[in-house]
Amino acid sequence: MEQTRPLSPRAAATRQRILDAALAEFALNGLAGARVDEIAARSGANKRMLYAHFGSKEELWLTVLERAYAAKRAEERALEVHDLPPAEAMARLVRFNLRYTAAHPEFVALLNQENIHRAAYLQRSSAVPALYSPLVDELRETLRRGAEARVFRRDVDPLQLYVTMLGLGHFWVANRHTLSTIFGADLGTEAALEARERHVVEVVLGYLRP
Repeated sequence: MEQTRPLSPRAAATRQRILDAALAEFALNGLAGARVDEIAARSGANKRMLYAHFGSKEELWLTVLERAYAAKRAEERALEVHDLPPAEAMARLVRFNLRYTAAHPEFVALLNQENIHRAAYLQRSSAVPALYSPLVDELRETLRRGAEARVFRRDVDPLQLYVTMLGLGHFWVANRHTLSTIFGADLGTEAALEARERHVVEVVLGYLRP
């Protein structure tokens, strides 16, 4: 729910507490299972204030989702890979996406839930697609630099490559409990994460070699 005027410091603090509580509740129970009463209780606010700030549970969900995407993109932009040699830039992006996903299971939970809803809420957002258009352009430029330096092949689709990067990390994090059980190996350890990190970097750079 868009704010039409600046909030007082007290109101801004209340809004932030509601968002923090909603993130925890949505990540735990999804949109359908999350209870407004629980979000209000977690935040120390009452339901009236929640509805005053966001209008509905669904609008609150969308706001939380948009903020989750924005937080990830902010950290991704801070990598400043355009100043790095192409192979190092690509390796840093791969490592970041795996590490970020592993460090933020709530982000994985939100995305899984939104996919259950077939992105019905995300389709209403103009903010999230706007975050990712520059990313594809940045990736395309890194690929161009790599091709000119003859360290990358020339026929790489930046969108396909980025989705592959995401998939290599997201699937591992989202399914590590079941995978750990199936294969009798604890994939939740730092050693397991480091091994996965080395593997996914090798996979992506190996694909990009001319």
